[in-house]
Amino acid sequence: MAERVTFTSSTGPKLAGILDLPDGEVRGWGVFAHGFTLGKDSPAAARICKQLAAEGIGMLRFDNLGLGDSEGDWGDGSFTVKVADTVLACELMAARGTPAQLLVGHSWGGAAAIAAATEVAGVRAVVSVCAPFDPSHAEAQYDELVDQVLAEGVAQWHVGDKRLNLKRGMVEDVRQADLEHTIGDLGLPLLVMHSPTDSVVGIDNASMIFAAARHPRSFVALDGSDHLLTRPGRAQRAARIVSAWADMYLAH
Repeated sequence: MAERVTFTSSTGPKLAGILDLPDGEVRGWGVFAHGFTLGKDSPAAARICKQLAAEGIGMLRFDNLGLGDSEGDWGDGSFTVKVADTVLACELMAARGTPAQLLVGHSWGGAAAIAAATEVAGVRAVVSVCAPFDPSHAEAQYDELVDQVLAEGVAQWHVGDKRLNLKRGMVEDVRQADLEHTIGDLGLPLLVMHSPTDSVVGIDNASMIFAAARHPRSFVALDGSDHLLTRPGRAQRAARIVSAWADMYLAH
């Protein structure tokens, strides 16, 4: 069972989300942050959230600026905007009487979930899935356009079937993002999940996140998974692990 929601981005446009609702007993609520150019309906986001809902944890997943069903221009986003919008998603959850106790993020969204958790009252636990230690890792995806963007202010970036505007402000903001100190100051239980065979964001990123974190911290290797968690059953397995790990931190 799912409910469609909208809320206003920190930059103004309306963002579209889906709240995957538990069918039975409610164990808790959370927010999911998707990867760099992905969206709420990407395999990792949709499958993890649906499985968590089946496990009794309602999850809000939403499209960032200019992606999926959301308004706006993707190029007007940045790491700072993604973090701010994740915080606003948590505020939406609190306003509807289901405050988020759990933040989960995949890939670039994992870094954003960690950063957002420090700004949301009531969050009790955080999970990163195949996340980079340094948000500027994303630049490797568009490095051939960087010089043009910095010189001209914008360049069109072709990503699969998407045509995205890559803007100077985003490039500069991503370069300035610093997650190391945020991880160390998190002060919340952190579960780091990563595939040892991730060819997009290497497993060394998980090692660095784990090393920077303080206890209570946990690490789980997602054996047999690709970065996007597209292989059958892998995202659901990750969600079941999250459900079991988060149980002691949820108010139910």
